Amino acid sequence: QVQLVESGGGLVQPGGSLRLSCAASGFTFSSYDMRWYRQAPGKERELVAGISSAGHSTIYGGSVKGRFTISRDNAKNTVSLQMNSLEPADTAVYYCSTMAAGIRYWGQGTQVTVSS
Repeated sequence: QVQLVESGGGLVQPGGSLRLSCAASGFTFSSYDMRWYRQAPGKERELVAGISSAGHSTIYGGSVKGRFTISRDNAKNTVSLQMNSLEPADTAVYYCSTMAAGIRYWGQGTQVTVSS
C-alpha cells in the first residue's frame, strides 16, 4: 500500500533553514507528481509546493515562492523541501502527498515551528 513518511521537522529561529524529506513506498514513485502541503492551527490545509513525476516542473504557493525549493530523487523514492528564510507564519504541520487512481494519499506530517 502507499506509504509516505515525512521527516526533518523541528524548531528553528526566524530566518533559519530546514530541510524536510518524504520517503515513499508502495507505488511506482517515478510515475507520480508529488506535493507538500501544510496546515497551521485553525487554518485550512494549503499547497506549499509540487513537482512533476520526472522533476522537470515545479509549482509553489505564493507565500513561499523564492524561499522554498522542492526536489525529488526518483532513484531513492524521496521528495524533499528545502525551506530558507523561515518566518513564524511558516509554523505548521507539513504533509507529503500524492494522488493515485483518484485517491489522495497523505503522510503523517512533520511539525515545523519557527520561533525565537
